[in-house]
Amino acid sequence: MQTTTDLFLNGKVSAKQPAKGYRAGVDAVLLAASVPARAGDSVLELGCGVGVASLCLGARVTELSITGVEMQPAYADLARENGLQVVTADLRTLPADLRNQQFTHVMMNPPYFERAAGSSAPDAGRDIAMGGDTPLADWIDVAAKRLAPKGYFTMILRIERLPEVLTLLTGRLGSIIVRPIAARTGATPHLFLLQARHSGRAPFQLRAPLVMHDGTMHDADRENYTQQVRDILRNGARFCIGD
Repeated sequence: MQTTTDLFLNGKVSAKQPAKGYRAGVDAVLLAASVPARAGDSVLELGCGVGVASLCLGARVTELSITGVEMQPAYADLARENGLQVVTADLRTLPADLRNQQFTHVMMNPPYFERAAGSSAPDAGRDIAMGGDTPLADWIDVAAKRLAPKGYFTMILRIERLPEVLTLLTGRLGSIIVRPIAARTGATPHLFLLQARHSGRAPFQLRAPLVMHDGTMHDADRENYTQQVRDILRNGARFCIGD
């Protein structure tokens, strides 16, 4: 597999990625920024790919115990090369030692699209990452089971799948906060970040969208992230979903 070495957080994180196939980008950094981890916490990332989200989280918060789960061996191997502890497994058939663990945080960036709702990508790695064969219900089920009491669950996904996620979380996790993500002010959100807690009892909250770019339209071939997003992507700033 041909790889490239890509830098994140202004070079604080360096990660090998496939030159062709699924490549982590902005979504992974936003996910990492949204996990409210503290030193000493344990973190499980489901479907970690080459580990970019976990690496970015580890760069922001020191002394974390981070474990990734990735079913594609080539991606799992790259994640290990990138310095992440990874279990190569289908999340539906985790090894016994992992099934007996609970984590302060579980985070995930599951496939954006339903397999039955779209066509396959030409690259197998990208196809699994973007569509996959594992139902979203299984992702949520495993996340909820691996979460320690009072632990936090954080995810990022396409906005059209929000109703499905909320249904799946009912009776499993509470204190749900949703933050839509929109390209520009006034634009329809295309993604959402969601956070929930084990044994959470707070009412559901829908927050104002996180706006990615300045202005109401693309006006030039240049980077025009908002200051808040620039701080997340370049400086590794935390993003609190509930603010």
